[in-house]
Amino acid sequence: MTSTVVYNGDLRTTCTHLKSGKSFETDAPVDNNGKGERFSPTDLLATSLATCMITVIGIKARAMGFDLNDVKIDVLKIMKADPRRVGGIELTFHIPDALKDIDEKTKTILRNTGNTCPVQFSIHPEIELKVDWGSWA
Repeated sequence: MTSTVVYNGDLRTTCTHLKSGKSFETDAPVDNNGKGERFSPTDLLATSLATCMITVIGIKARAMGFDLNDVKIDVLKIMKADPRRVGGIELTFHIPDALKDIDEKTKTILRNTGNTCPVQFSIHPEIELKVDWGSWA
């Protein structure tokens, strides 16, 4: 098993990673009867794309001899109705000055690596994905 999820009542859960014992809580969003005080399940879907992309890019960068410290990704989740679902995810990369001037070949390798992360391959094709690579565009 990977994790356990316990329903705590009041539209909240506690999710525990079994190997590490680390946990976090989720909450339903305000627009779906929740308090919006924690990540919602759909927030986690969108955020997992960003974490997967930066993780595989980090693996590639490490193999190429550098690290991605301080790269930041803003995540925007766009909901659709009928049925209620994630309709789009927009990611905006913010590249620190130390990584802005890497050569075009390296930028292409890193973008291609990010675009082939397992989460991206797992997201339904009807979900619109937009990635703004910032200075790596």
